[in-house]
Amino acid sequence: MPRKCYVCDKQVISGNKVSHSNIHTKRTWKPNLKKVRILENGTVKKVDVCTRCLRSGKVEKA
Repeated sequence: MPRKCYVCDKQVISGNKVSHSNIHTKRTWKPNLKKVRILENGTVKKVDVCTRCLRSGKVEKA
């Protein structure tokens, strides 16, 4: 199972890389995940959270 954000479920997506000569090859885009200790319901958890959720304050760091 691929890693995904604990808050927003952002995960690896795939698509095509298109060259100058219009040749299509498969590629992937990975989310910018960080392993963070968060505080949830009074307990500390270690989860993967994307940097956008960290920056916007959607999780409380322990």
